[in-house]
Amino acid sequence: MEIQEGGGSVEQQKTAGGHVHHGYIKAKDKEKIQNRLKRIEGQVRGVQRMVDEEAYCVDVLTQLGSIVSASEKVALLLLKDHTEHCVRGAIENGEGADEKMEELMGAIERFLRV
Repeated sequence: MEIQEGGGSVEQQKTAGGHVHHGYIKAKDKEKIQNRLKRIEGQVRGVQRMVDEEAYCVDVLTQLGSIVSASEKVALLLLKDHTEHCVRGAIENGEGADEKMEELMGAIERFLRV
């Protein structure tokens, strides 16, 4: 693992095709993401308890909506970091810009479930 300027870390992973991909999350966003995920984890446990206790269906659905909303906020932070770091870097360096743009569009499509 390498430490990048700004406190973020870069993880290198080889895909099945042998390409190296870097994961990057800004340090301040990483903390936000981790905190949000911990809250989501607590919300999920709360919903499990509600189901165990046979809570009113509408109340369970309301809590599930909160979980979905919180998850979408995490995804938006990740998309923002990916765009600002990975995509911008590829464009500025002139290396793999088209590939990074396709990758970004694929991520957005998956995120939006298109």
